[in-house]
Amino acid sequence: MEASATLGTLLRTLLDHLDGAVEEAYRNQGLDYRPRYTPVMKVLRHEPATIRELATRAGLSHSAMSQTIAQMTRHGLVTAKPGQDARERIITLTPKAAAMLTALERQWRVTEAAARSLDTDLGMPLADVLRQAIDALDRRSFGDRIAQAATSLSDSQESR
Repeated sequence: MEASATLGTLLRTLLDHLDGAVEEAYRNQGLDYRPRYTPVMKVLRHEPATIRELATRAGLSHSAMSQTIAQMTRHGLVTAKPGQDARERIITLTPKAAAMLTALERQWRVTEAAARSLDTDLGMPLADVLRQAIDALDRRSFGDRIAQAATSLSDSQESR
């Protein structure tokens, strides 16, 4: 990777490396499964949940979780039934998804071991660095940081 790669490029490349390898490992195990399904499967293996509950537990937006649930529904992994009001849907695993759980749980353990290996090579847990970055952005958004940098840059150019 070039030293001039931007932050966005680096993040996309990292995600491509991680998700690509995990997705390939699932395929090698004969599983038609995407890494983005994992937070949903981990919750639903214990109990049904609403999309809102799933989004909260996974730390995703409601919209992102709805898209994931739509994909999982198309793949026959989950079903949705009406909840207590017309807007709420209760998501449950299908028998097809339940049959995959043993193989998935093994692959999750393997993936966690591989992540620990990467952490050792890095000298720090990657997940901790990512959480720290997200926490910092929750405190002060990247948009705010861009605006401040633009103002600072303009001020310094005007003072020349």
